[in-house]
Amino acid sequence: MPETDNELIRVRREKLEKLRAEGIDPYPNSYHRTHNSDDAINLLKETEDNNQSEDHAKTDSVSVAGRIVRFRSMGKASFADVQDGVGKIQILFRRNNLPDNYDNLSDLDLGDWIGVEGPVFRTRTGEATIEVENWSILSKSLRNLPEKWHGLTDTEARFRQRYLDLIANDEARRVASLRSNTISAMRRFMDNRGFMEVETPILVQVPAGGTARPFATHHNALDRDLFLRIATELPLKQLIIGGMEKVYEIGRVFRNEGVDATHNPEFTTMESYEAFANYTDVMEMVEQLVHSLAQEVLGSSTVAFGDETIDFSPPWPRLDLRNEIKARSGIDFLECDDVESLKRAMAAINLDVDQQLSWGGLLDKLLSDTVEPHLIQPSFLLDYPVQMSPLAKKKKGSDSIVERFEGFVAGMEICNAFTELNDPVDQRDRMQQQEALRSQFDEEDTDRLDEAFLLALEHGMPPTGGLGIGVDRLAMLFSGQRSIREVVLFPQLRSR
Repeated sequence: MPETDNELIRVRREKLEKLRAEGIDPYPNSYHRTHNSDDAINLLKETEDNNQSEDHAKTDSVSVAGRIVRFRSMGKASFADVQDGVGKIQILFRRNNLPDNYDNLSDLDLGDWIGVEGPVFRTRTGEATIEVENWSILSKSLRNLPEKWHGLTDTEARFRQRYLDLIANDEARRVASLRSNTISAMRRFMDNRGFMEVETPILVQVPAGGTARPFATHHNALDRDLFLRIATELPLKQLIIGGMEKVYEIGRVFRNEGVDATHNPEFTTMESYEAFANYTDVMEMVEQLVHSLAQEVLGSSTVAFGDETIDFSPPWPRLDLRNEIKARSGIDFLECDDVESLKRAMAAINLDVDQQLSWGGLLDKLLSDTVEPHLIQPSFLLDYPVQMSPLAKKKKGSDSIVERFEGFVAGMEICNAFTELNDPVDQRDRMQQQEALRSQFDEEDTDRLDEAFLLALEHGMPPTGGLGIGVDRLAMLFSGQRSIREVVLFPQLRSR
């Protein structure tokens, strides 16, 4: 710790002890406030509207609490800005109003939490201000605020110490609030469509339901290796089998993968499953869901994202995956139906194929490099090859294509959905193929065989439409952020 920091902490600790010596508790148990900063400002506006004949309207006394983020002393008067969960308000200390404890203001520092009581009025500069008649300290801060009140600009510090980011940056608080509002609105949408919110296990014996490497742990009492779930799909489909016809879950999933602008090892999804629906029904629900969320959270069907204006209004284009890849790359994946032919075709258009080993891995690379960057406005890519979709039902009359779609906005995948495979024999074959691929290509991610799920499926699952949608990426879109670390309050970071 720098010497200057040590000295600042020492001075603040001395003030802390001085308060205690004077019989003042610097960390009281509670505080009763009557208004937040916005409420107090709105109360003044109402008072001014109701007393238009008065030049200097004052409200009745209010009680407000918050953190001191600015302080300036002017001898017999001192001004401070107090920040709470919704905003800031100026407060005015006058020596005449505080004969007994005005001098104690010298014990306050930036970052301290205080409670103040007094009427709200408007200064000559027009700023709503609380004229303090009584104040008390609620929490003594022993460390300085970041760069005082100018804001925190160190990106690493913002993410490693998110509380400093929230103190210093209005945008950080806005994004956190927007994300919360998005999840609340999502719940309302799903509940209004008759879905039941459920919870499924986070610790699982088989990390199936997706193509990702899991995090492993060990349960001591059971002496059993367990994994953090990589998806909620298979338990939710067991609930469909059990007769719960519409279910959804909003929750964390965990994938042992890299960290970049759109990936965090733990992230939030909403997965839903609806009996008697197919992927066409789910497509309609997705575009209605995202459009509804945008209108409720943003108050608009459009949002600025970088240089683009994204319009979430339905209907979204339905684009055939095979045709889009052919149009962008000249490659027909049905004609390049083995690893070597697809590798040669991709190398011929200068795509690096050294990191991909399986046919599915190559096609995913081809899709990511040639098609996804062009999907700026909300779009659905549909009808994927069976090799990439072990849990999806084949299209009627086709042995190579399944009823699957992915939704894209601003070049990012935001959702993945299927007509769910409900043939237990076909599902077992597909899972066994995934296990074989995992043995052959250990460095690539594949799905896993889950006997508990197959046992459930053998009891019969009705036709079902399933969806997984990324909450973090929706929050990125709605808030105009290009990094997932901006919308996850506690992102995983590389070691210093």
